[in-house]
Amino acid sequence: MPTYPTLLIAGTHSGVGKTTITLALMATLKKKGLRVQGFKVGPDYIDPSHHTMATGIPSRNLDTWMMGPEACLELFTRAAREADISVIEGVMGLYDGHSDGTGTGSTAHLAKLLGVPVILVMDAKGLGQSAAAMALGYKLLDPEVLLAGVILNNVASKTHLEYLKKPIEGQAGLSVLAYMEKDTDLRIPERHLGLTPSQEFSENHNLYEDLAERLIWLGKRGPQEVASLTREIPPQRPRVFDVGETRRVAPTHSNTIRLAIARDEAFHFYYQDNLDLLQSLGAQLLPFSPLRDNTLPRETDLIYIGGGFPELYASQLEANLPMRESIRQAAEKGVVVYAECGGLMYLMERLIDFEGRPYNMCGIFGGTSRMEKKRQALGYVTVRAREDNLLCKRGETLRGHVFHWSRLVDVSKDSQKFAYGLEKCTGDVPANLGQDGLQKDNVLASYVHVHFAQNPALAMNLLSYVGRIKARSGEAEALSRRRRGSKSI
Repeated sequence: MPTYPTLLIAGTHSGVGKTTITLALMATLKKKGLRVQGFKVGPDYIDPSHHTMATGIPSRNLDTWMMGPEACLELFTRAAREADISVIEGVMGLYDGHSDGTGTGSTAHLAKLLGVPVILVMDAKGLGQSAAAMALGYKLLDPEVLLAGVILNNVASKTHLEYLKKPIEGQAGLSVLAYMEKDTDLRIPERHLGLTPSQEFSENHNLYEDLAERLIWLGKRGPQEVASLTREIPPQRPRVFDVGETRRVAPTHSNTIRLAIARDEAFHFYYQDNLDLLQSLGAQLLPFSPLRDNTLPRETDLIYIGGGFPELYASQLEANLPMRESIRQAAEKGVVVYAECGGLMYLMERLIDFEGRPYNMCGIFGGTSRMEKKRQALGYVTVRAREDNLLCKRGETLRGHVFHWSRLVDVSKDSQKFAYGLEKCTGDVPANLGQDGLQKDNVLASYVHVHFAQNPALAMNLLSYVGRIKARSGEAEALSRRRRGSKSI
């Protein structure tokens, strides 16, 4: 059975520096000439963007709640087998998962599923010998988690390091593998959705190398030796990227589906495996910029607008009237449009930013998205289809994630409706979160972020819908040619 050397970087809680340590390790391993594959536990887009820039290879998400254990195993092995070593960044604290208390979706759940060694990141600020009690608690809570050692972040001095290292190793029985001293100059700025994305740090190309220089490795075993502790993974039957199944259910159409995907500073929240799956099903990805391009790519069949930060670029999006008109006219002519979160905001009539300033958007849906001073939604949701839509049929369910600071106001109910009902389960009874998923003809836009790996039929349904429209359009064009020919006789 194959093994894929892997390090999983977990934290005692959010904010301890998991991303900083992960990027430092990635840069360290890449400097050694290794092909490093990055992964992120949970429904995050920003951390993977930094992984991708640090390694030069697209990072991927693994979420045992949203996509299920089997899909996680498949997506992990599919990417890891092409790498020399993989580095997985955890989510929140090691044992934090879905709010139902089962641990599903947690870093620990994924670590046990993949059989990979975990390195626990601890924030040393304000800690002394009590660090040993923390480390021991994380070690003993679930003995099935392969806790390989500790990395200390924000260490004040060499004396402080020894003050922590001795009790952690002597009383908790865990090796302090590495440490990083406190350095306020090496911090990635944050904003309302978390860290600032890597798309805005392209000029600071030495950030990851600088982090690597400050990560001091102490352990007798180097990172590659720790990664070699990864257990064997039994062979998996492909379910997401099943070539035979893909060929059987892929949409039937004469030409490749031309998928225009919005990619710039305003829109860049996409799961890499979603894009790979769409390509495997016959879509040709054609990136375009709503900020800078004047028109959509030629002969676009499907428009995909992911999440991002349209509220920060609202004036530029408004100023690019040709693009807004291009998208609106394409939708009116039957081009299929699928949008998530920031994409939904862009398709509304208006966007009101944090300062209360209004901006005109595409106007496909009547109403306004308004930024609020506090977060409007965060967490996993179950989506129940109230209407047939681009992804699924009425009554079907899927799992997703929401995280947004805006809300919809003054939504017009003329010729548009909500396709989804949202539920959140924090106990035995699901809580109704209301409606989502605005739908109008061939356009679906929702605050919910969806990973297609949970059910590849979601992606297949989307492309099949496009394929049927193309087929009808081709039939109509052929009929029109025949009629023109008969009139000329």
